[in-house]
Amino acid sequence: MTDKPQRACPPLNFIPQRFNPLVLDLTARSLPILLRFRLRRWLPVGIARIETENVEGLVELYRQFQAGKIRFAIAFRHSEVDDPLCMCHLLSRAVPKVARQKGVDLKYPIHSHFIYERGMLLWAGNWLGWYFSRLGGTPIHRGKKLDWLGVRAARDVFANGQLPLAVAPEGATNGHSEIVSPLEPGVAQLGFWCVEDLEKRDRAEEVYIVPIGIRYRYVNPPWKKLDKLFSQLEADCGLPVQRLEKGESSDYAKALYPRLLRLGEHLLSQMEQFYTRVYHISFSTVDSADPNKAIIQRLQTLLDVALSVAERYFNIKGKGSAIDRARRLEEASWHRIYREDIPDLNALSPLERGLADWEAEEADLRMRHMRLAESFVAVTERYVLEKPTAERFAETALILFDFVSRIKGRKPPRRPRLGWRWAQMTVGEPISVRDRAPTYQTSRRQARQAVADLTQDLQVALEELIN
Repeated sequence: MTDKPQRACPPLNFIPQRFNPLVLDLTARSLPILLRFRLRRWLPVGIARIETENVEGLVELYRQFQAGKIRFAIAFRHSEVDDPLCMCHLLSRAVPKVARQKGVDLKYPIHSHFIYERGMLLWAGNWLGWYFSRLGGTPIHRGKKLDWLGVRAARDVFANGQLPLAVAPEGATNGHSEIVSPLEPGVAQLGFWCVEDLEKRDRAEEVYIVPIGIRYRYVNPPWKKLDKLFSQLEADCGLPVQRLEKGESSDYAKALYPRLLRLGEHLLSQMEQFYTRVYHISFSTVDSADPNKAIIQRLQTLLDVALSVAERYFNIKGKGSAIDRARRLEEASWHRIYREDIPDLNALSPLERGLADWEAEEADLRMRHMRLAESFVAVTERYVLEKPTAERFAETALILFDFVSRIKGRKPPRRPRLGWRWAQMTVGEPISVRDRAPTYQTSRRQARQAVADLTQDLQVALEELIN
């Protein structure tokens, strides 16, 4: 099934949060089923168990929050779509359990408001907006420049909400359980704004940001299913299909790695030929005796080319990191698809509507170049080589699967489920924001530096929690 052509759409309306304890209660009761099954195929190959560490620290934070002594935001690791379910387990199951064990009387609900990306509703459906708003979520339109409505709502929830605020500071999933993408500065900025808002009202609460690491492992290494997935990728790419022979897991890893390199090299060659043929871009030869290093160098060049092609279409300068460039492209694309400049699309003449749809389809097509770069931005040359575990093979293979599926025309791709996994969640030490506020309030330059420093400290904390 191929994608339908993108049409011009009205702007994405803001969805205010309307927390409903009944919706939270139904979600908490359904959590064991949601963790084990997948809504698309109802396959029982989800999360078998969740282990938690240092929950006592989170219990104490909730105790102080409910006593009106602190405000805090939860900054959680976000490598994939199962993370919010794990967070729900942590708050609805683990925190109350440890609180009872410690004799700490916490008031219901033990939950959090949370920020979600407004664009999620485009592929999941409008029902998700209703559900998230009743669950306490507030949206941010990531592809919209200066989404002040969303920012003001998140800022108000942090300072005045009846619950703490949960944020995924990476901004998007990267598919790597053991690599933290560069953090966006939003959560640090919200922390300093919270201090400002409290001081304006003569409130003395402390303000903290609490890092939480999430890491996944397979209960049983799914080498046979990985073999099948590699075979599917080889067939899709027109390569001779290979199959593993019976053996130990260490032999499986040795046999799969050359196939991974061959797939990577083949996909790079195909994409280089595509951009050369269609966009008349030349690729220089990479001279390296290390095949891993050569592939990563070629990949970085390819990602730069993909972003540059889209930037030329939108007339955007390619400044900053790959993630920064991807965000600007997303903003430009959504501006041409979700038309805030057209009061009523239905009032357009058939010709005008056709041109608006054409413009939206062109913008959506260029955004695919950005999605290519976004998918591979966290891939490194030694991630699998330095630790050839089934988890790292699976993460890399699934990224390749997503890419090939998008090229084939499926949106979003339906990932194969490789087996039961378990999640390790670790609560980190809270980072004080109020202690840094004097530096932030000195000048604009110092404020930017304070946000950058807090973001970097949070990055280090998250990396330590998953290693």
